[in-house]
Amino acid sequence: MSTFGWLNGRNDRQLAETAYAGRESASARAARLRRANHKIRVNRDGDKAGTEPRRRFGWT
Repeated sequence: MSTFGWLNGRNDRQLAETAYAGRESASARAARLRRANHKIRVNRDGDKAGTEPRRRFGWT
């Protein structure tokens, strides 16, 4: 793979199978982090998550 190989329009699927085999994709990483954050939020807030109206100022 050359330094600027991505500029000449290679087949991305083939490149993923060869050069990046065994590595986590960006979309898989994002989904994993979303699931982890959701689990943390559910454990922290429980069933009350998002049911209370947020107050913008102290006097309302």
